[in-house]
Amino acid sequence: MKVYALVGVSGTGKSYKAVDFANKYKIECIIDDGLLIKDGKILAGTSAKKEPTAIAAIRRAIFMDEGHASEVKTTIENLRPNSILILGTSVNMVKRIAYNLSLPTPHKITMIEEISTKEEIELAQEQRKKQGKHVIPVPALEVRKDFSGYFIDPLKIFRFYGKEKKIETSERTVVRPTFSYMGRFYISDLAIESLVAYNASCMNGIYRISNIDVVSRSEGVFIYFDAIVVYGIPIHLELRELQRNISRDIYWTTGLNVLKVNIVVKGIEFV
Repeated sequence: MKVYALVGVSGTGKSYKAVDFANKYKIECIIDDGLLIKDGKILAGTSAKKEPTAIAAIRRAIFMDEGHASEVKTTIENLRPNSILILGTSVNMVKRIAYNLSLPTPHKITMIEEISTKEEIELAQEQRKKQGKHVIPVPALEVRKDFSGYFIDPLKIFRFYGKEKKIETSERTVVRPTFSYMGRFYISDLAIESLVAYNASCMNGIYRISNIDVVSRSEGVFIYFDAIVVYGIPIHLELRELQRNISRDIYWTTGLNVLKVNIVVKGIEFV
């Protein structure tokens, strides 16, 4: 199975472009915002755009819920498509989706800037920012059965060939999810630091940590801190477990990707 990816920050028109991109490369299925789509029909999954909050939408989009992921994986296994297109806001996100759905790592990753003009991207961002418009690349009839937001307009795409000859190629649904009206939210570095400190306190081999530093990037966060460990424990094993716990807890709690957890052992406490 060949896995493709289309990547662009939120609101740059990925879902609008997805159908044409899939047709160009003869890709059978699309995974977008928690849905598995084929030939304009939703085969499995639940739209992230029906979630009441943005954080819940992120978790839905990357298939963090085991039941949700299992449903889509089973459908893919039964369908056995030759190719799938994954949409995401970052390379890490599409790789995470592929991992959660037990799919191969994308072999071709295309950025939205490669297939959209600057003007098209700016228009899409303006509509997202000012009007809260989101596009789902399936007809409205497919979406209405489980969508909890607001429908704006169905969007039919036509292609013209020769004089007065037109072919309707696809239909998208333009929606305004519930979470579009709930305002912005921010996760401060202090909240991340608190999660780091809590996980360290749960480790028997960690005596104390200090100098926690969180560096935020668009693709995720880097975490740095110093630690004093308890004498008599295998330091390398304890720290690896702490790194895993911190990464898992932050990802589960906030939806943020943890890119690195760097720990410097500053001392050993004899207790």
